[in-house]
Amino acid sequence: MSKKIHFAFFGTPQFSANILSTLEKNGFSPDLVIAAPDKPVGRKHTITPPATKVWAQNRQIPVLQPKTLKDDAFKIELKKYTPKGGWDVFIVAAYAKLIPRDVFDIPKAKTLNVHPSLLPKLRGPSPIQSAILTENETGVTIMQIDEELDHGPTVAIKKVNINDWPIKLSKLEEILAEEGGKLLSSVLPDWVSGKIQAQPQDHSRATFTSKLTTADGLLNLKDNPADNIRKIMALSERSGAFFYTEHPKGSGKKIRVNVKDARLENGELLITSVVPEGRKEMSWDDFKRGFLP
Repeated sequence: MSKKIHFAFFGTPQFSANILSTLEKNGFSPDLVIAAPDKPVGRKHTITPPATKVWAQNRQIPVLQPKTLKDDAFKIELKKYTPKGGWDVFIVAAYAKLIPRDVFDIPKAKTLNVHPSLLPKLRGPSPIQSAILTENETGVTIMQIDEELDHGPTVAIKKVNINDWPIKLSKLEEILAEEGGKLLSSVLPDWVSGKIQAQPQDHSRATFTSKLTTADGLLNLKDNPADNIRKIMALSERSGAFFYTEHPKGSGKKIRVNVKDARLENGELLITSVVPEGRKEMSWDDFKRGFLP
């Protein structure tokens, strides 16, 4: 029987929890999960735990939720959970904060990150959405963390073949989380035992993503249909893909219309469902009858 790998996992959203589930299927379970603090969600601002916290608590795995990793208080807490033989490795996936050197250097095999792009392409905070918006392929990279964002040497890279590109963000997140978990599982034992070495990225080929805002989702329905479908697939489930139209009562006021679903057919954008401002979701045909001249 192989020796248990002792690791702490840094990650917060469902993407991270899905990676944990894939690691678990392959025989790897964290000793500790470090997640962002609970936060208010929805119109009622209900305080909600992150997906990784729920995942860990369902398995009686301890969880830390520090506001910052930069003070001594976090390191004191972390030390309380250190296994008898020390940490073998730390793993990071969508933690959303830079890990300081005095933390990522703690384990014997340092710290690995599961990054959902083909590094050095699409470094930064929105690699999955940016791939849908701008690329025709994507994948996952296992990399060793350094002090710069998504800059460290790579341990493994895998291109992931996607049918019917572009696809919706939630589906692509599921695929890349599973593939990232599988890829990490395949290299983790050899990485911890020192049998494989990380390779420097070609920084001259690096591209960078930015944090997407609500304004990025504005659609002009006269634009290239291929560009609009990319926006809808990348943004409709989060900040929203939307356009404005005249109020049906002729008041001159414009209303926002969120596009929920659409497809390309013979090169044309076919919107199938929308949510007009102040209304429930409806089909495009119903919307046209009630809102468009």
